[in-house]
Amino acid sequence: MRPLLAERGCTVAPGLRLRTLTEVIDHLGADGQTGIIDGTEIRVRRTAAGRKDREKFISGKNKQNAVKSMVVTDAEGRLLFCSPAEPASCADITHARKLGLVKLLTDGPAMEILADAGYQGLGAQTGRRVITPPHRKSKKNPPQWYEEMHEHQRKAHSSRRIRVEPGIGHLKNWRTLARHHGHRKHMSDIIQAVAGLLPHQQSATLSGGTRT
Repeated sequence: MRPLLAERGCTVAPGLRLRTLTEVIDHLGADGQTGIIDGTEIRVRRTAAGRKDREKFISGKNKQNAVKSMVVTDAEGRLLFCSPAEPASCADITHARKLGLVKLLTDGPAMEILADAGYQGLGAQTGRRVITPPHRKSKKNPPQWYEEMHEHQRKAHSSRRIRVEPGIGHLKNWRTLARHHGHRKHMSDIIQAVAGLLPHQQSATLSGGTRT
């Protein structure tokens, strides 16, 4: 069942499902919509002692055994895509490049993708289609006006990008994605299956609330 559910993709409208990152970029670019990307980690069992790839799954951020998925939402935080799982040691920007995001944006329609500092550098590679927090250019004894301007720009970016967090939060509400105790080889299918089921769950919840 897992592979079948994973292939369904995310339902964004009646009769419209997005199954690949290419379809997501085309969907956002067709209407000039803003997308948001972020990486999320899911804890998994520790690799057996003696395995050569044991260190690959240790997260550099949380120092825990985990896998990572890149999540894409629209500007309202609606889930559009979850990538296959990568070991947590893979950097966010490296993961995005592996998925072909740079080529898709460079060759695709004019649009903007909001991202955090983990994707710093993609902007220059995609014709400024990926927008990350402003880079601090003056680090040593900057004037007060520069500090205030930088902080204002950083908060403005964060307030737009924060909509991705509820989308990730809804994923983590599923127990299997809070911490996975099964085999890691199934993680890609599980993540994408949950992403495909999530819109239906949210619609059922809203309908139930309306009836009451």
